[in-house]
Amino acid sequence: MIKSGEKIPGVSIWCIKENFSGEINSSDLFAGGTSILFTLPGAYTPTCHNYHLPGYLKNAHTFRELGIKNIVCASVNDKYVMDEWAKNTGAIGEIDFLADFDGRFASALGLNKDLSAAGLGNRFARSAMIIEQGIVTNIYVDDARGQTTNTGALHLLDVLGSSRVKETCVV
Repeated sequence: MIKSGEKIPGVSIWCIKENFSGEINSSDLFAGGTSILFTLPGAYTPTCHNYHLPGYLKNAHTFRELGIKNIVCASVNDKYVMDEWAKNTGAIGEIDFLADFDGRFASALGLNKDLSAAGLGNRFARSAMIIEQGIVTNIYVDDARGQTTNTGALHLLDVLGSSRVKETCVV
């Protein structure tokens, strides 16, 4: 699994964002500024659809106020499913979506997980990362099914808020 201090690997992946849908290199997407990448098992799956994505969408403005340039959601789904999910949730313009249809990006990050027992096949593990200039500074994973304690928006807001407070208090 990718660790803090490591660079996001460069993988060709389908990206859906406001006014753009097409292939990009993952390392280019995270090269400038500070970004959040959260990964989840699947679009429209209960926890992902009802809790994980909505937390980031609801708090997108607050993340931007904390200096986050890009909020990116990745899942092992095809581009059509991810595009429809982005539109149906109203997240276009707030969150960028990566459609990792073959799990290549999940594997490159070491976050691939076999969820065949749940009828999903190989998917992303549930994770969240803070990435600065293409380098992972913080990574969190939730292993328990249906849990977003470590990977949800509120946890990352807490982490970012704490680090920003520490930065401003340094004498």
